[in-house]
Amino acid sequence: MRKRPGIRRSATGRTRTLLRRGAVPLVCAGAVCLPGPAEARTSPDDDHDATAPFWVEPAGPAVWQERIWQERGREEDAASLQRISDRSTAVWLTDRDPKSQAEQITRRAERAGRIPVLVAYNIPQRDCGQYSSGGAPDAAHYRRWVSRAAEGIGSRQAWVVLEPDALAQWASGCVPEAAAKQRLALLAEAVRIFKEQPGTAVYLDAGNPGWISDRKRLAEALNRAGVAQADGFALNVSNFHTNSVTSAYGDELSALLGGAHYVVDTSRNGNGPLMSGGGSPDPAKPAGAGAGAEPIGAPAGLNGPPGGADDGKGPDPVQGEPWCNPPGRALGTPPTTSTGNPLIDAFLWIKRPGESDGACRGAPPAGRWWADYALGLANTTPSGAAGTK
Repeated sequence: MRKRPGIRRSATGRTRTLLRRGAVPLVCAGAVCLPGPAEARTSPDDDHDATAPFWVEPAGPAVWQERIWQERGREEDAASLQRISDRSTAVWLTDRDPKSQAEQITRRAERAGRIPVLVAYNIPQRDCGQYSSGGAPDAAHYRRWVSRAAEGIGSRQAWVVLEPDALAQWASGCVPEAAAKQRLALLAEAVRIFKEQPGTAVYLDAGNPGWISDRKRLAEALNRAGVAQADGFALNVSNFHTNSVTSAYGDELSALLGGAHYVVDTSRNGNGPLMSGGGSPDPAKPAGAGAGAEPIGAPAGLNGPPGGADDGKGPDPVQGEPWCNPPGRALGTPPTTSTGNPLIDAFLWIKRPGESDGACRGAPPAGRWWADYALGLANTTPSGAAGTK
């Protein structure tokens, strides 16, 4: 059975959070001042905590929003956003040539003594023409893109979540025939290329519990995509399923894969997914489908098929599907390797809370920062449905 990826402990320790009340260098334009670069940002309860080894981005959108609200006297709202800005969130590799981005992130994380979580998201025919359509134009470009990302990581540590939605969309049948024929082989190549780097852990995305009900078909796809050479698979990326539902699904999938480990996105699952009646679900009855959205700067939005399959209807531009900026959601379990399940290597915030799933429910385009939604996530008390283990 696989062991958890190695976690190096820093000899230097961590500094406290960005000094919030005037100690952060400011970059000002007109009446608005924003925080300048910083090298370290941590949560007060994860300093020197071996179960929270992941890098906290020092100048993400939540940090900038927090500072703007401080400048405008919205101290309570700024304080609420610390529940997001103080946590580790994944960085999505979106540059056409990702080498510089990957190198910069991993170097900063190494200096902080932490592990960055990266998302590789550039597969050809990405997202079946939905919000996040695009990706590499062909297989040759994709192989080069992956190689450049791996070169950027080098020998430094990183956890890579590989291609959200790619396998589940293949299993659902929405990927065009030519791309479908090569997709699993491309993913297997990507696993191999990333795993050539000595400090890189790789988790193949496997959708979420409300999407692919045929576990055997999904397990077959994971095997063909190289999960045995990876560190495991990822579940619930940008979705809202509870920890209990996701772990039950993940354990079943793991059993079909010889005990493969996995990670779970808990960034917004504190109240579970939105049900058709507008509430939160019975934890035993998974609902909804699709992934969600990538962070700011990504080419478009990341959304899985509505209703768990590509029904061709698409989202309602006003209300949207349950996965598209659903109201009343809450932050989930903070990133940690203490999961209470020997098969789950970590709970991670792969989706960046506060960034739009798509232009529904009055939201900006997918991947754009939406301050009001972020504040709602931060201020909503989790129902307890998600669970912490």
